[in-house]
Amino acid sequence: MILYRNNSKEFINDVDRNVIADKIDLAYTQRTGIKSTPSERRSWNNSMRFMETVVRKSQIPNDCGILIEYNIPSTSKRIDFVITGHNENNDSNFLIIELKQWESAEATNKEAIVKTFLNNSIVETTHPAYQAYSYKKFLSDMNAEVYEGRIKAISCAYLHNYKKKNPEPLLQEQYKEIVSDTPVFFSYDVEFLEEYVNEHVGRGDGLTILDNVDNSKLIPSKKIINYIDSIFKGNKVFTLLDEQKLAYSSIVDIALNSQEKTAIIINGGPGTGKSVVAVNAFVALLKHELNVRFVAPNASFRDCIIDMLGKKKTSAKNRIKNLFLGSSKFYGEKKNYYDVFICDEAHRLKKKGAYMYQGVSQVEDIINASRVSIFFVDDEQMIRPDDEGSVERIKKVCSDYTVSVYEVQLVAQFRCSGADGYINWLDHTLQIKDTANYDGWDDGDFEFALFDDPHELYNKIHKLNENGMNARVLSGFAWPWTLDGNDDAQIDDVVIPECKFQKPWNSRKNQQTWATDPQKIDQIGCIHTSQGLEFDYVGVIIGNDLRFNVKNHTIYASEKDYFDKTGKKGLKNNPDALTMYVKRIYKVLMSRGVKGCYVYCRDENLRNYLKDRAPKAKQQP
Repeated sequence: MILYRNNSKEFINDVDRNVIADKIDLAYTQRTGIKSTPSERRSWNNSMRFMETVVRKSQIPNDCGILIEYNIPSTSKRIDFVITGHNENNDSNFLIIELKQWESAEATNKEAIVKTFLNNSIVETTHPAYQAYSYKKFLSDMNAEVYEGRIKAISCAYLHNYKKKNPEPLLQEQYKEIVSDTPVFFSYDVEFLEEYVNEHVGRGDGLTILDNVDNSKLIPSKKIINYIDSIFKGNKVFTLLDEQKLAYSSIVDIALNSQEKTAIIINGGPGTGKSVVAVNAFVALLKHELNVRFVAPNASFRDCIIDMLGKKKTSAKNRIKNLFLGSSKFYGEKKNYYDVFICDEAHRLKKKGAYMYQGVSQVEDIINASRVSIFFVDDEQMIRPDDEGSVERIKKVCSDYTVSVYEVQLVAQFRCSGADGYINWLDHTLQIKDTANYDGWDDGDFEFALFDDPHELYNKIHKLNENGMNARVLSGFAWPWTLDGNDDAQIDDVVIPECKFQKPWNSRKNQQTWATDPQKIDQIGCIHTSQGLEFDYVGVIIGNDLRFNVKNHTIYASEKDYFDKTGKKGLKNNPDALTMYVKRIYKVLMSRGVKGCYVYCRDENLRNYLKDRAPKAKQQP
């Protein structure tokens, strides 16, 4: 998406006629269906006047290309300003300029992170030079015109309201490397910026460069493929076992050799290794130089994979994250633009009406946009009415679009210490489906215990973390989630007054680190943060959203105690459907542990029912 595209002469004229912000605003509304905010329009008006001066006084030719708010394809990132043209050596240059309205900033000790005043408070954000650099790096890794050398990407930042200080925080030693690559121009540096622009695009003829960059297919470069392969090798977390190897081999064979549009459905319950297969297949297909993307609807799950592969380094994570995408990116995408999509947690794909999704069906979007679509599915992890990625739905779309379907079933349990019986016991005990494990499961290494006090459960999890285990407390959406002033777990929303227990929900601001940061042990993870992840141990608090009726011996969901508005939308008069979703949530939470699961149940009747159903040897912690 491009909000403004023109030559340099017409850009100057549009600013002079005071219509530039109106043109950008109109394009934004037409392309997104959303009205821009007053602050965005003020920003466009202000920044474009500064850039008009730079373009005019740099004395570049009239046929340089200008892009404003260039949306990098398949991402949510927009480049503020681009000038294209040739230099004295006749190199085709794509000059990225990150614009900031900042007036001051503070340095931090974190990699490429600074502090500044945004949205009425001092917050941490990425260094302006790093932002521009990251866009250039994306093009260098993903755009064939750039990484094959036909076009050169160049980056800088322009802080037109910022008067440089002495010493200047943004130029401190910890930022030296990035600033040497991507220079920062301050308020009084405008003449230096004009010279910089003229140096790189001063011979003009930039409109063809715009077209070549925008029309170039986004295919990972060999450099980024080799980088991902190098950090993947030897990682035992991704070792394939038994039927996982069969699923992986089938995916790779079909993706490489299929001559027709194909969908592969990998069906498996919790702990069967769907994500292990998905990541292995992703890396293998990258190495075969296919245009492949890893798609995951759950942002927390996606971020954890990026965090793991990027070894928690900001630069590494930012480099690879463009290959890991959310599921709402492909509405309106060209048919078969990608060779392969690997969609993990596909049961969480959304249909029309889902929050911020403008399309009709994410299943359709993915099948349309890729030659081979690979869906990792567990129907019983569909937990909201707007979830649509079931096996049945995928098959229906494939039938409508005449797409071949290949199915693989994963059965063996590799989580919960391989205790298939425990998963079956959960199904039977939560009254999801009848199984043979109505009275427990065989003794083994998997630990399970029921607690009568949430403090004891929390203390158990806390102690496990102190002993080097990755353990977290999880819960269903049985308490409201305060939004205002609570972006970083400041408010104790999870409150059990009868036990004098209160803890915050997990941080929304740093959601991707909640599962691994030992400082976040006191935060309660919700289903949308933890689905798809696994831990050594989990402590699960079952809130009053799930209760037990002693008269008819059934488990039911309490609508008034379930606070996920999207999760219960349209279900007020459909208690059976609501109960099904809430049961599934707790099955997902209770199957996140590799070595053990501990449970506190707030509803006394449900607590007693679980005690009756649990193996006697497993009732005491």
